[in-house]
Amino acid sequence: MTSRNLMNALTAAVLLLAGTFSSRPLRAQSTLIQNMPGRTVLSLNGSWNYIIDPYENGFYDYRREAFDQSKTGKGGYYDNAKPSSKQETELIEYDFDKSQAMQIPGDWNSQRPELLYYEGTIWYKKNFNLMPKPGKRYFLYFGAINYESHIYLNGKKLGMHKGGFTPIQYDITDQLASTGENFVVVKADNTRRPNEVPTINTDWWNYGGITRDVFIAETPDTYITDYKVQLAKNDPNTLAGYVQLAGTGKASQSVTLNINEAGIKQTVKTDGEGRATFSLPAKKLARWSPQSPKLYAVSLTSGLDVVQDRIGFRTIQTKGADILLNGKSIYMRGISMHDENPLIPGRARGEGDLRMLLTWAKELGCNYVRLAHYPHNETMLKLADEMGLLVWAEVPVYWTIAWENPATYQNAEQQLSDLISMGKNRASVVVWSVGNETPLGEPRLKFMSSLAQKARSLDDTRLISAALELHRTPDNVIHVDDPLGEFLDLTSINEYAGWYWGGKPSEITKYTFDIKYNKPVTISEFGGDALGGYHADAETRWSEEYQEALYVNQLKMLSTIQNLRGMTPWILTDFRATRRQHPVYQNGFNRKGLISSTGVKKKAFYVLQDFYRQMAQKYDGKQGK
Repeated sequence: MTSRNLMNALTAAVLLLAGTFSSRPLRAQSTLIQNMPGRTVLSLNGSWNYIIDPYENGFYDYRREAFDQSKTGKGGYYDNAKPSSKQETELIEYDFDKSQAMQIPGDWNSQRPELLYYEGTIWYKKNFNLMPKPGKRYFLYFGAINYESHIYLNGKKLGMHKGGFTPIQYDITDQLASTGENFVVVKADNTRRPNEVPTINTDWWNYGGITRDVFIAETPDTYITDYKVQLAKNDPNTLAGYVQLAGTGKASQSVTLNINEAGIKQTVKTDGEGRATFSLPAKKLARWSPQSPKLYAVSLTSGLDVVQDRIGFRTIQTKGADILLNGKSIYMRGISMHDENPLIPGRARGEGDLRMLLTWAKELGCNYVRLAHYPHNETMLKLADEMGLLVWAEVPVYWTIAWENPATYQNAEQQLSDLISMGKNRASVVVWSVGNETPLGEPRLKFMSSLAQKARSLDDTRLISAALELHRTPDNVIHVDDPLGEFLDLTSINEYAGWYWGGKPSEITKYTFDIKYNKPVTISEFGGDALGGYHADAETRWSEEYQEALYVNQLKMLSTIQNLRGMTPWILTDFRATRRQHPVYQNGFNRKGLISSTGVKKKAFYVLQDFYRQMAQKYDGKQGK
């Protein structure tokens, strides 16, 4: 059996097993079309009618059988049914057009006070006009829907998707109405379940709904569905990659790669499966870096299809204790962040929110951000490319997952694959993270190491890591010896000395580190809460002075780690978290932000900013100022 056939057989086996663990087996969508927002699009953002459905009456009949699995496929809210006349005898107990409206993209929690803590199903409906053109294909795209979504067009089901942070797309060419009058209905369900990814226990707000852009993209009948244009692994002077066509005429087609500014142009032919690879000299390409985030206009042309992108070119690798960007040792001056603007309730709504967050990171002195704990908006990756920020991108394998459930693993792997597909042409992305703070154990090791191996098989040009836990011994030694570290390029650890353990901030410098692996060390989290504007002495919890002292002493303690090459303290801004319930200091916010929920910088911000100035001078010299 060939390796490809073996992989297909294993995948089929996992999917078969998945059905035995879940009453709703995961229905995989096709491979994501690369750079979908860069296509000609019809935006469906704006006002959508919605119906709150905690009993899922619009999905199941009174016997708890799904309408869309019945012989007729009719009866659910997705029919968007209307009485045909006053004499209509059919009972219809819903009406989208007379229901309230909500803005999309946007979570439901922040738009309606009564939905602040709601977990369950809400149905959305949007009408749109589109007359299909001959020779064109049309794709319905959702940037993200949290968490399980069932999507219908003109009463017909397109599919089901699990995962609250990765794109969803379906070819709707054959389902569009000839009249041009169409409607799309979405069942969004943010219910937490123990076998899902993430699982029921998280430390962020469970925002429900359609939280990112919605549009319809147009392509020719034969179109470019996927591509990778990057420097080759271990060969920085070679530009390598592939182009994949889809459609009726994908075989034996000419595809032209053009980077006009660099004088690069090459035409290749697709094989019988519509795939073409290329490899050509790249010495003329300027290297992307935080100091010089150079992006090139890249075009790919095949027949009637032209795809435009802006791509940077750089290498990232490790050598012993060093992280090498373009062959030069760097210190990754980072900060963690959530996909949330603290000034406005709810998920980040678009480029303005995202640019503000990254601007704050730049002001802090960062050359690096950790986008925790799930895939962030694709726009965030493009902004990081533009603004010169390295990125750690992560999937929500968070805390304790159902390690032995094949369907859970398949879900995690699909989210990881979609994340890598979305970010593989972004120069800013240098780390794929397969999880955060997962407990030791054989089932977990198998789960996590398999994810690491999957990530490496999909993209061997970036670093693989995970945020590991640690353990302490009575002699004040912090030990890092997680066996998962064998599969990773970085030793990345979360530690909270001075907050969750270790005594007062002034006492934590007594700790030393025993790290098993001779690899670059990055501290993926440390920190403590402070209520912005609350001032006291350095030993009073929740005060800005306590957080300030914690940062001062953390930096002293961490600087004793010989292999330390970066950090992403927790966290850039205060963020909303249901589990944070102290009525004075928290009020539904995790207060570990260096910037308060009102946008004011806390005292610890300036401690880290000064430390990063020193690191920039040490590693980058004048370029780092």
